[in-house]
Parts: sequence; C-alpha cells; structure tokens
Amino acid sequence: MESKRQQKVGRQIQKDLGEIFQKDAHHLTNGSFVTITAVRVTPDLSIARAYLSFLPDKNKSILLETIQENTRFFRQKLAERVRHQLRIVPHLQFYMDDTAEYAAKMDLLFSDLVIPPAQPDEEEESN
Repeated sequence: MESKRQQKVGRQIQKDLGEIFQKDAHHLTNGSFVTITAVRVTPDLSIARAYLSFLPDKNKSILLETIQENTRFFRQKLAERVRHQLRIVPHLQFYMDDTAEYAAKMDLLFSDLVIPPAQPDEEEESN
C-alpha cells in the first residue's frame, strides 16, 4: 500500500514524464505515441517504476530497450522539472504495461465461452 506521499510523487512524475515524452523525446520514440500508464515509487522515494504503453504496437520491445538505454536522459529532464519539489530525483526504471493486451485476451476467452441456460428446478415445476 502506497503512502499519500508516494502517490503524490508518483502522479507528479507521471505527469512530467508524459510531457518529456511529448516534447523532448521525439528522437527516441521514432514517432510512436508513448503513454505513461502508472508510476510506482518506493517508500524512500529513491526509485520510480514507470509503466509504458505504446501506439502503434509494432516494435514495442525495441522501443522499450531504446528508452531504457536513455534512462539517464529522462532522469536529467525530470530533474529539471522537479528540482524544487524533490530533494533527490528518483532513479527511473521503465517497464512495458501489458494491461490492455491482458484485457483483450480475457475478453477473447470470455467471448468464446458457451454457458448453457439455467435449468429450472424440478420442485418449482411441480408446484
């Protein structure tokens, strides 16, 4: 369970990283639209785990590797934005958010599921 401080810092980092990806990191994303779906911060605020989703979906792993290789660039840009709010800028870790894929898979499984109609009880029929 995250504390209020962790949640607040996480939301701020999510907002700032979103702006960084839109404005400063076009050269790293190759025209892909990157969304920061969530940011989880450790209790000591030293590590921030950012979960990313990409559109279009092709070459997601290559794009994620490129972003992970340039973590220092993102941390530096983040430091410029939060230097007056945080004493220590957290180390960034980027992960692929596969929630949408998981939800689509579950929808597909449920759509293929055949459920027969409920049979009325024999006792109810005799009354």
